[in-house]
Amino acid sequence: MPKVLLVDDDPTFCLMLKTFLSNKGYEVKEYFSANNGLRALREEQFDIILTDYRLPDKDGIELLKEAKAFNQSLPVILMTRYTDIRTAVNAMKLGAHEYVAKPINPDELLLTMKQAMNKQKKGEADTGNVNKGVGLSDFSFIQGQSLSARQIMKYIDLVAPTDIAVIIHGESGTGKEYVARMIHLKSLRSSKPFVAVDCGALSSELAGSELFGHVKGSFTDAHLDKEGQFQLANGGTLFLDEIANLSYEIQLKLLRATQEKKIRRIGGTRDIDVDARIIVASNEDLAQAVRRGAFREDLYHRLNEFRIDVAPLRERPEDIIMFANHFLEQSNRELNRKVIGFHESVMQRFLEYAWPGNIREMKNVIKRAVLLTPGDTILVDTLPSELVINRTSNFIQGFGDSGLRSISEASERSLIVQTLEKVHYNKTKAAASLKVDRKTLYNKMKQYNIPG
Repeated sequence: MPKVLLVDDDPTFCLMLKTFLSNKGYEVKEYFSANNGLRALREEQFDIILTDYRLPDKDGIELLKEAKAFNQSLPVILMTRYTDIRTAVNAMKLGAHEYVAKPINPDELLLTMKQAMNKQKKGEADTGNVNKGVGLSDFSFIQGQSLSARQIMKYIDLVAPTDIAVIIHGESGTGKEYVARMIHLKSLRSSKPFVAVDCGALSSELAGSELFGHVKGSFTDAHLDKEGQFQLANGGTLFLDEIANLSYEIQLKLLRATQEKKIRRIGGTRDIDVDARIIVASNEDLAQAVRRGAFREDLYHRLNEFRIDVAPLRERPEDIIMFANHFLEQSNRELNRKVIGFHESVMQRFLEYAWPGNIREMKNVIKRAVLLTPGDTILVDTLPSELVINRTSNFIQGFGDSGLRSISEASERSLIVQTLEKVHYNKTKAAASLKVDRKTLYNKMKQYNIPG
């Protein structure tokens, strides 16, 4: 019987969800605060965590971080009434399996839980993040037909046969890991392991052990010797996603590993030879991180032998319809449904929406729509509220080069909000894009009650 840790400060909701899951064969332990939930996590074994975003003592993101530090492989699903896509993207970066908006659809949540636990079991069977024998056809759907997508495929074909390091830059959900896998599968190392490490999900305490391994007794919980991901990737490819999250100390050790092809386990006394091609990814421009002092310049230059930029989905409208149809077919298979297609109004919203969560967000939106569709056509009422309400054209493209001052007041707020989302609420970049100074931007944000 799978054991669920449920953390939510709404007793009525907890009772409803506990009753539903108990009837489906789950054992549920409910707690009304993050600290009590984390205390239970340290005392008992759980198969999955369901947590509300808004909790009385700390938010769900903080609970997620502490849970992952305690047990990195434990799946966490975040639930909230506040359908803020930036929170969703942040949660996914930090290791959440999924983000579910309230009011909860119980069947949808149950499906998401099963997928999360199956993914965990598969990961354990594959010895962590080592992936072997993955065919190109498994990922071919994401190649796209846009000019930028075709350019990326040219870069992949060019760089794959070499052994040089690659930096992949792009927003969360754009498919950076896919690009890394494609490079590996087209390389001379394709028969060897491809190891993916989400650096954003690693605490500073765990990162050294995860990457380089440790010897028995080197710290409190080191009961056995452990091989790090560098050793698991030996002969193959090591993909470090969200590398900018690594601490300066780990960056220094990574520099030595890439330069000298040697590592030393935590607590070890001897060097170990390793031979792994390094591919890294970040949703932050590493060159800017270097200038801010947040990323080592020497490591940046060591890794920056070749760079691939993955465009966000909003800049690839030619790919939106193709991706939507692919995810429709995929969702039909997974949910055992027979939805034929999309109503014209739904596709229009897909083309107008900014997709801040990119391809990952689109996949989740369509799976949800398929689940909620009783007939053979997906209608607007099955879409999340952000797609129904937000109908401004793809960010700034629809406004040309005219800037903020020439946009009507009715459209001004939407343009500001979407520009801020595009640049991750960097006010300097937003002001430059809108062709105003920072003071004017702040005044407009205050005028229209825009948070940030």
